Amino acid sequence: MKLSSQIKPISYLKSHAAEVIRQLASQQEPMIITQNGEAKAVIQDVKSYEQMQETMALLKILALGNRQVEEGKVQPATTAFQHIRERRKRR
Repeated sequence: MKLSSQIKPISYLKSHAAEVIRQLASQQEPMIITQNGEAKAVIQDVKSYEQMQETMALLKILALGNRQVEEGKVQPATTAFQHIRERRKRR
């Protein structure tokens, strides 16, 4: 992704909104919007946003798992399966 081609001033967004939306959907790359020469916002298409949210959720799950391993909150799979079998028998 070449970010330099995806930087536009807010005036461009105002005057070319429909074109920007089409471009976001087709390229699936975020666009940086500047105001007075400073980056102020990032816009992206919905599909890319949803994919990013899913990726973030998976990363959070992985981080939680790593934290649990570091804290010693793990058990061998055989032990876990044995607990599950015991619970099923009690039902």
